[in-house]
Amino acid sequence: MYEDFHVTDRWSGEDLHCRWIGNVVAIATRHADAVDVRFDVDGRPMWIALPCQAWVEQKKRTGKVITDQLTAQIAGRYLKQLIEEGFDSNREIYTMTVTAVLEHLDAVVEEAKKLGEMPTLPVWA
Repeated sequence: MYEDFHVTDRWSGEDLHCRWIGNVVAIATRHADAVDVRFDVDGRPMWIALPCQAWVEQKKRTGKVITDQLTAQIAGRYLKQLIEEGFDSNREIYTMTVTAVLEHLDAVVEEAKKLGEMPTLPVWA
């Protein structure tokens, strides 16, 4: 779904290839209470930061956890939406709110149900 996708940039009309690279716990890298998800957008790095509080809220509301696989899908869906709405291509990191994480999570889960399962994350060589 959102681990490797194409999207059209709102302003340029350019077709952008977005590819998930990995998830990093930002506590270690930038002392932030977040999980950073890296994508390459036509070869340029783009990071989507998801606040760790979203994991707590998801556990409270459903009793289920957000997996690494689901994290990548949530961030990818958010990135796709950013580009379609006209994102600032000079920014390298975007931070989601807890509410946005949970909304995108619900949408991703619904999409996955239609597919029959959550896509697996690729191992890039």
